[in-house]
Amino acid sequence: MDTNKSIDGLAPRRSKNAAAPVKKTTTRTPASIKPAVKKVTRTPAKTAVKVTRTTKTPTPISPASKPVKPATATVKPAKAPTPSQADITEDFLKPTQVFNFDEQSGELTASSEPVDTSFKKRKKSKKDKKPMTKKKKIILTIVSILGVLLIGTAIAFIIWGNDIIAKITGGQGNVFDLFTFVEPTYERLKTDENGRTNILAFGTSGYDMDGDEGNGTHDGAQLTDSIMAISINQDTGDIAMISLPRDLKASPTCTATGKINEVYWCNGGGGDVSTEEEAAAAQALMDEVGGILGMDFQYFAHLNWGSLVEIVDTLGGINVTLDEDILDYGWTGAVFEAGIEYTIDGEQALGLARARHGTSGGDFSRGASQQKILVGIRDKISEQGLSITDMMSLASTLGDNLRTNFSLEEIKSLAHFSSEYDLDNMRQISLIEPERYMTTGTINGISYVLPSSGVGNYTGIQNFVAKMLSNDPRVYEDPTILVLNGTEEIGIASNEKATLEEDGYNRIDVADAPTSDYTDKYTLYVLDDTTKGTKKMLEEKYSVTAKSYDELAEDISRDYNFVLILGSESNNSNEE
Repeated sequence: MDTNKSIDGLAPRRSKNAAAPVKKTTTRTPASIKPAVKKVTRTPAKTAVKVTRTTKTPTPISPASKPVKPATATVKPAKAPTPSQADITEDFLKPTQVFNFDEQSGELTASSEPVDTSFKKRKKSKKDKKPMTKKKKIILTIVSILGVLLIGTAIAFIIWGNDIIAKITGGQGNVFDLFTFVEPTYERLKTDENGRTNILAFGTSGYDMDGDEGNGTHDGAQLTDSIMAISINQDTGDIAMISLPRDLKASPTCTATGKINEVYWCNGGGGDVSTEEEAAAAQALMDEVGGILGMDFQYFAHLNWGSLVEIVDTLGGINVTLDEDILDYGWTGAVFEAGIEYTIDGEQALGLARARHGTSGGDFSRGASQQKILVGIRDKISEQGLSITDMMSLASTLGDNLRTNFSLEEIKSLAHFSSEYDLDNMRQISLIEPERYMTTGTINGISYVLPSSGVGNYTGIQNFVAKMLSNDPRVYEDPTILVLNGTEEIGIASNEKATLEEDGYNRIDVADAPTSDYTDKYTLYVLDDTTKGTKKMLEEKYSVTAKSYDELAEDISRDYNFVLILGSESNNSNEE
């Protein structure tokens, strides 16, 4: 066998220290093989020249020479079989044959165990992992910080929110009650025997609930200088407001004066009071006001009027239009002209809420101004959506300046019902116009507001309030209607008047229209915006949409709330 012939086309591996192959013909002399260094003597066939070479591996022999058979047996490399075409094809799918090369003997032998060279996924060691880049480290750090901040914010919100809700509701809820993961349900609020929900809203002075103002706490900070009854019909959305003057003569109080603004303070209210004291003082005031107006109150809301500054400023100001001139130069500085729309900020709103000098009605004017301010706040919230920041600011302001016996669930229900009401229909009820149910007088040198029917006689006030809080718009709006006959048929206007009276309308006049050629069976005109409830009922009764004041013919009287003109379809056929 030719030992220099390659196997599978692979040339034998030469030692790094091996000399170049000798081209002369030599005779290989057997010698013992040493581990590190050995002598190899080659003798040519004809010339006895002894060649000694030091090497780690045997020198390859030229193909032309014939090797001398060694004395000791050597292992010959196994000759690889010639592969077939099929084998060559399958080599791409089967393990590859591996050969072992003995550097000492120069022998190449086939390995007994082939190695599988097919791809196998190897688990990466820690050394294989790529180092994190600087950019990834920065991103990871930012994400970690944000996560910590979010968790901290959530905790702070829970604590802060619970504190606000506890202050407002007297501990009747927590921040988790604000959220629900199911379809929300809203329970009806408590009502009186007439199905109305009545709320007593009263305000104290100062810039906080303790009455702090400027550099100290002013005298009388806990006197309820604003008292307002708010009545709601949850079915129709009717909302009515009635203000009481602070100087109204009340039942005996803890002072010799005995005015209604002392009741809350005399019964333990004022400042940073406990829930029990606040509730007891508010209940005493609800009983007193309820006895005067003939109302049964289910809820109360104690507002610090000083918070108006923050509330109005958070909303970016509000718009108000007053019904009378306010010229309070020497006290609050509130100066406003009737009939003009003003945009006012928080300080101006607070001044207007307190102004009673330089007015035609004194405390009655102040009560009317406070109602205008509430309407202005309502309108501003309605016309512009509040951002999260604004809502948080308002919640914080109210949390420090509002006390109520509403539970959190009842507040949610009230907010839901209010969102479905037409707040433009909110009514302001006056106890001095058009009829005066209260007057002023002096008792033992002290100025009071008294019932017009006499001291302690509230019957007239109670009857009027009962009428104004009726659930029937025809009762509290008491509309006037002019019915005109717009045909040649006799008596149809009188017949319609009788029908309307059966329906509960009491102030009706009849006449002939200027012409008798009206073709629509019913034409309704509304002449003012004080009878919105009646307008809706008449539109439904006659299946029409009321026309405006400007569309009414000039020769028809405008001294009514409504004008109803009766026509005939026969007029239309006659024209044809």
